[in-house]
Amino acid sequence: MSDFAQKLKAYAELTIKVGVNIQPGQALIVHAPVEAREFVRLIVKEAYDTGASFIKVQWNDEQITRMQYDLASDEIFEKEPKWYAGEMTEMVEEGAAVLHILSENPDLLKGVNQNRIVAAQKARGKAMAKYRAYQQADKFSWCLIAVPSPEWAAKVFPDAPEQEQVSLLWEAIFKTVRIGEADPVAAWQKHITTLENKSKVLNEKKYKKLHYIAPGTDLTIELPEGHLWAQGDSINEKGHTFVANMPTEEVFTAPLKTGVNGTVSSTKPLSYGGNLIDKFSLTFENGRIIKVTAEEGLEALQNLVDIDEGSHYLGEVALVPHQSPISDTNILFYNTLFDENASNHLAIGSAYAFNLEGGKNMNQEQLAAAGLNTSLTHVDFMIGSAEMDIYGITADGTKEPIFLKGNWAF
Repeated sequence: MSDFAQKLKAYAELTIKVGVNIQPGQALIVHAPVEAREFVRLIVKEAYDTGASFIKVQWNDEQITRMQYDLASDEIFEKEPKWYAGEMTEMVEEGAAVLHILSENPDLLKGVNQNRIVAAQKARGKAMAKYRAYQQADKFSWCLIAVPSPEWAAKVFPDAPEQEQVSLLWEAIFKTVRIGEADPVAAWQKHITTLENKSKVLNEKKYKKLHYIAPGTDLTIELPEGHLWAQGDSINEKGHTFVANMPTEEVFTAPLKTGVNGTVSSTKPLSYGGNLIDKFSLTFENGRIIKVTAEEGLEALQNLVDIDEGSHYLGEVALVPHQSPISDTNILFYNTLFDENASNHLAIGSAYAFNLEGGKNMNQEQLAAAGLNTSLTHVDFMIGSAEMDIYGITADGTKEPIFLKGNWAF
């Protein structure tokens, strides 16, 4: 077996045993691009060997997706995909895990009528509301991983010979998920423990507010009473652990919906809805976004903010040191799964229920009363740099450093 084949097999094993952590007799839903069929076969084999009872693969094809946005009738984008939402919701209610394999061309929908993109996002968001509530309360296990596509690899490595671009992206992905180490599963367990230690300190501190200071950023974020800092691993309602994002370097919590004030500037491009948004800023007043600017993708950014009322507010606050495995590669991935784990980031939209004490057992009205935001969307954007300082402010006004010059201060 070649070195590359061994790494692919190790990646599949890591995904099944650590990512979704398949249990004997459990079903698995796999969302994957058609280009990744060879890797998906490894995933399916590994899942069955681990004890999966049934695996449903849902394929997607970017070329067909682009054709749909260019050629389909307008009304199709406003139609809620209830059939899809129904199948997904039913399967996770019955205990299935969900694996998303990403391979997105960052420019897939460049030039597409933004009204079509917005309509499709709203329709999907409405149809998937129940499923999303389950997901944000850790009712089931789920995981996001990525594999290269030629278009994505060309975007990341534009100066490399075309025949080498995909291989370079494969190696970069392997490095970020610790494939190549003697025991990737053990390496991940050690890594998760490190992140847990950081979240433990923050949970003991119970800061009232966070203050972000960096070039173009002066932002204060109030945290709700009973907020909880979480990290890469989660526990589903049956007590089984899973890792939702691979890679992951973050420790995160939910902000108080109405407690965000000031301006924050992006430090990496955001690939959203098949378009790139770059060099942008958001200004907040009492939690609500009141002003947006962008040098590229302003219309896409404004459409994101305008999806619904909740998309005018934040749903996540995440801390990632500037000196971390992904950031140290100095690679801009043009993919949020990777770029958010190389940078402090925030998320526009819905908050996670598990970031609040007792939140997993609360309904939407109770979560809202506790100060958490609800939205049809949840989109992370990157704000961290080596020039960012973050201070925690206690209830009595004491100000303590959490990050200095982009890295942990403790």
